Amino acid sequence: MNVLIAEDDPVLSLMLQQMIRELNHHPDIVEKGADAVEQALACEYDLILMDIMLRDDVDGIEAYKKIREVKEIPLIYITGNTDSGYRKRADKIGFHAILPKPVSFEELKAAIEALETIR
Repeated sequence: MNVLIAEDDPVLSLMLQQMIRELNHHPDIVEKGADAVEQALACEYDLILMDIMLRDDVDGIEAYKKIREVKEIPLIYITGNTDSGYRKRADKIGFHAILPKPVSFEELKAAIEALETIR
């Protein structure tokens, strides 16, 4: 699978990239919500891993909303944000899973495998 990772923490971004490679998938990384939208619309991705809080004024929820207006790409949120307001916004747009930071390899693998079984 081609996987877009939208994460502004450089350490977590590298960890996710390595995990995706260990699962024999191909990662691309962006740090900003606007870049996630641009990249997702310009390329073909099978999955997006997205943080809710990103570096610019476009958070992960808004970025995914813009992507979904054009393409249907499954999304897994990876976030340290447990605010119920963000969860309600995310629920309205849809997603495959929400994984808490720090995400473990086993959690990520299970979420991706669950997605692969329904595709």
